[in-house]
Amino acid sequence: MSPVTVFFRTLLKSSAIFVGTAAIFLHPSLEWRGRAMNERTTVGAQQAPAEAAVDGLIGALKDSDAGVRRAAADALGELNNRRAVPALIDAVKDADPDVRRHAIDALGEIGDPRALEALTKALKDEDATIRRHAAAAIAEVSGDGSGPHPHPHPHPHPHPVIARVR
Repeated sequence: MSPVTVFFRTLLKSSAIFVGTAAIFLHPSLEWRGRAMNERTTVGAQQAPAEAAVDGLIGALKDSDAGVRRAAADALGELNNRRAVPALIDAVKDADPDVRRHAIDALGEIGDPRALEALTKALKDEDATIRRHAAAAIAEVSGDGSGPHPHPHPHPHPHPVIARVR
């Protein structure tokens, strides 16, 4: 093999390694897999399952069925993925009040400050339940401690302590 051929093959392999490494850092949501096939190694990338689920749920927020939109908002809140915030902000304007409430709750769970403007507007919603949920979500996002406590019992002892009277 000539020195020029060796140089170009080395350059190509180095470039491939650099591009692959850069892609991993630029797209951490991609899951990289390698496998050997007939003495040749193949490397491929695919979207991680959790990221694909987020994409599917974001799409479901635009479904014609309000039940699907509600369930999607709930699931996005559970996944706690900040990529869902813009779609959930749009869902706060949904015609169905239950969808709005679930989107507001999801935004509160995610806790991204980008949601504060939409949550503040939701304080003027015609539905009192929506307003109450918006206030709770704002408290969660703001982190002022007035939101729901992370434990069902706010005290270290879940049952009241009965004092002895003498």
